[in-house]
Amino acid sequence: MRFDTVIRNGTVVTASDTFVSDVGIRDGRIVALAAELTDADEVIDAAGLFVLPGGIDSHVHLDQPSGEGIVMADDFDSGTRSAAIGGNSTVLAFCMQEKGQSLREALKVYHAKADGNCHVDVSFHLVITDPTAEVLGQELPALVEDGYTSLKVFMTYEGLRLRDDEILATLDTARRTGALVMVHCENEDAIRYLIGRHEEEEKLAPKYHATTRPVAAEREATHRALSFAEIVDVPMVIVHVSNREAMEEIRRARQRGQKIAGETCPQYLMLTADDLDLGGLDGAKYVCSPPPRDKASQDACWEGIEQGVFDLFSSDHCPFRFDDPEGKLNDKGKRHFRWIPNGIPGVATRLPILFSEGVMKGRIDLNHFVAITSTNHAKLYGMYPQKGTIAIGSDADIALWDPAERVTLTNEILQHGADYTPYEGLNVQGWPVRLLVRGKTVVEYRSILHGGRGQYQSRKRSNIIAASALIADEPFDA
Repeated sequence: MRFDTVIRNGTVVTASDTFVSDVGIRDGRIVALAAELTDADEVIDAAGLFVLPGGIDSHVHLDQPSGEGIVMADDFDSGTRSAAIGGNSTVLAFCMQEKGQSLREALKVYHAKADGNCHVDVSFHLVITDPTAEVLGQELPALVEDGYTSLKVFMTYEGLRLRDDEILATLDTARRTGALVMVHCENEDAIRYLIGRHEEEEKLAPKYHATTRPVAAEREATHRALSFAEIVDVPMVIVHVSNREAMEEIRRARQRGQKIAGETCPQYLMLTADDLDLGGLDGAKYVCSPPPRDKASQDACWEGIEQGVFDLFSSDHCPFRFDDPEGKLNDKGKRHFRWIPNGIPGVATRLPILFSEGVMKGRIDLNHFVAITSTNHAKLYGMYPQKGTIAIGSDADIALWDPAERVTLTNEILQHGADYTPYEGLNVQGWPVRLLVRGKTVVEYRSILHGGRGQYQSRKRSNIIAASALIADEPFDA
């Protein structure tokens, strides 16, 4: 058999196995795993490297409306370029329905933004902000059949959040159609009350963003969302968990027999609320929601990763420029934390941070790394086994990792649209030195070789219902 490409001499790592094998690729797919494959148009020597499935980042915001006068720093070109630099072969971005807009109208807008502009493969989650009878009764069921099989609802942000009855109605539609619902859990009424208190006391600096979004507001909303999932009897994903209290709500729900997936992010492992209290307005760089917490919360999130409470490790990449009147330092944001755009860049740094802090420091093994950064995302969001593994028949989405490569993170090397990274100066060990997307090299040593090859991916329904691991408190790669 002749191959388009053979990757030789590498150590292949999946969510369940580690083995030495050559990888034969033809027509964008893996067609052989065996020793001494040679008959190929291109041979890549992976001696000393780990051959991993390309990362799948299932929580990415790109080119999204962000309020009057505010512009997100990354479009699909720059955002997927940065994703590729960091070893990701697929990103799942959000298609934001605006009030009064149909879901199909929103999809038309986002497809126009993405088509022909992506360096890696992409797919969309639908954000439901206006769950009318037509949206829930007609549009959403039809779109799930068309391969848009996941959606997100917010319990915070005025203009985005849904009332409790609207969340229940959306969950009921998900139950009937087989869609999977992601929930941003924070209690908006509590947050607005605390903002009012802070305004009375003229506490308006960036650091007060964190104190108006306390752990209790996240814990309560998490409990409420999980209760709704129990009432409707539907699976759910609790996204960007930042602390032990919310994490334990997920653990208890699973012990009750609910099918719940949990997600955390790099900012909750690496940052704390103290970062929002830097001199001047530099703390605005770290404003995101939920906010970073404290060292004890960092330790809890690591525990959640190690013990399998968190099935997903995502970036929640939501980039804004810092020194920009359309970004963090807009005129109102300079005067009041509530007008600082919520979100930080991180799609390129997600994998190197977890590889360095998790694998290289012995917190997790390579198989677990693959599971929570790629395989579980593919399984949960209906892309497995086409994506998320190295197996015969799967797409040849492959990242070659050098565990000896040491890199100091700087904004320049990440190639996103933001003018800063919250991890500036962090030293990491382990880097994806080459990325293939459907068999074609897109990145080599942080240089884009063949851009614009990304394609939109329609998806199947989630297999969370069949994933007994999510009920048994085991990692989702079981």
